[in-house]
Amino acid sequence: MTPFEQLTRRSWMQVGAAGVMGAALPSVARANSAHPAKSVIWVHLSGGPSQLDMWDPKPLAPDAIRGEFSAIDTAISGVHIGEHMPRLARMMKKWALVRTLSHGEGNHLLATHVALTGRPTPLPRGGSDLDRVQSRSDFPNMASAIDYLYPRKDGIPTGVSLPNYFIEGPLTWPGQYSGFLGMKHDPWQINQDPNADNFKVDSLALPAEVTPQRLVSRHELTSVLERENPMAGRATGFQEQQELAFSLLTSAKVTKAFEIQTESAETRDRYGRNKFGQSLLLARRLAEAGVPLIQAAMGIVQTWDTHVDNWGRLKNDLLPKLDQGLEALLTDLETSGLLDSTMVVVMGEFGRTPRISTLAGQSVPGRDHWPPVYSGLFAGAGIRGGQVLGQSDAQAAYPITRSWSPADVCSTIYQALGVDEHAELYDPLRRPHKLINGEVMEQLYTGT
Repeated sequence: MTPFEQLTRRSWMQVGAAGVMGAALPSVARANSAHPAKSVIWVHLSGGPSQLDMWDPKPLAPDAIRGEFSAIDTAISGVHIGEHMPRLARMMKKWALVRTLSHGEGNHLLATHVALTGRPTPLPRGGSDLDRVQSRSDFPNMASAIDYLYPRKDGIPTGVSLPNYFIEGPLTWPGQYSGFLGMKHDPWQINQDPNADNFKVDSLALPAEVTPQRLVSRHELTSVLERENPMAGRATGFQEQQELAFSLLTSAKVTKAFEIQTESAETRDRYGRNKFGQSLLLARRLAEAGVPLIQAAMGIVQTWDTHVDNWGRLKNDLLPKLDQGLEALLTDLETSGLLDSTMVVVMGEFGRTPRISTLAGQSVPGRDHWPPVYSGLFAGAGIRGGQVLGQSDAQAAYPITRSWSPADVCSTIYQALGVDEHAELYDPLRRPHKLINGEVMEQLYTGT
């Protein structure tokens, strides 16, 4: 018996539940969308990047607010960003910078659910972080919601998250999964480093002795046996997962998308030979393959949680990788023509405090959690680049013009992907939940 023949029920469930069902958004829905997109690449900066040191500097603020970085000119006259993002500064005419994102949740776990779903984490919750972890009562993330509404079985997954889960010890951040919709709508999670020499996705690799033709033959035989004994499929309880797994294993587009080693050395160098840079390159390849929602994380949870050594970590590690990777991603999308149909969103779950602080027992200062105002970048799929939306106060502490919530961001993405504005999700008790609960950010497209 070959390893493939020994594939267990658990293995099939893992492949099937990993988001094999794709979101085949109907052409009518996409045609009706005012701002059509085929794919969205969400670059999530987990932990909360500092608006003051990156996208909303305040060079005239007091030292205790301003921080250690200078502000530099950008391609947009009169607009400045932090000095350690020179590549982004040069290409700001391709980006829309939103400086007044805002919500009220300052806890990492709960704010991540807010950011990735546009909904507060369901309550009641307990007082400890262990009570705030992922739950099947959570609201589904965007990929899961679309998978539920527009399922397809052509082997293109609705959503792919890479290169790691948002997990810290026993804590799994909520908002990453399908919540009350059930595990079959979970996004497909890749948990390997695309920068590793031996990178591959094991669930896409058949044993050497099992050819694609042999796999198809086995699938046909299984289908015959199940037709002759219909109770067999129902008894296993995972016939649907088998069908979905088969679609994925025989999908040439998906398989080729993960063959990142086929990219030239020059291309891989442009993105940065690091986990984050190569994750952005892989995200671009998945968009080319037709995956609607790709979440590329820069680091594990709290990577951008700079309570300590805010300026050292930003200058020496985080910002150079972000600057290089985003430049390569947007350049490639534009050169290939994919930028017209691919939206790119860059943000974290909140920002950092205006006032610099030093944690007890630490000697190197940083900034703490701050959800009242933070910044994000948007590009592609009809978004008007070269503009700044929203203005914060003199300390980058609160909006002084209108603000936008995570619900608005998610609603904008849903509309761009052609989701029906009246779409509803049903929980296990068959209660309806309206999916689009925010205001579409039309200003991204109009510039007004």
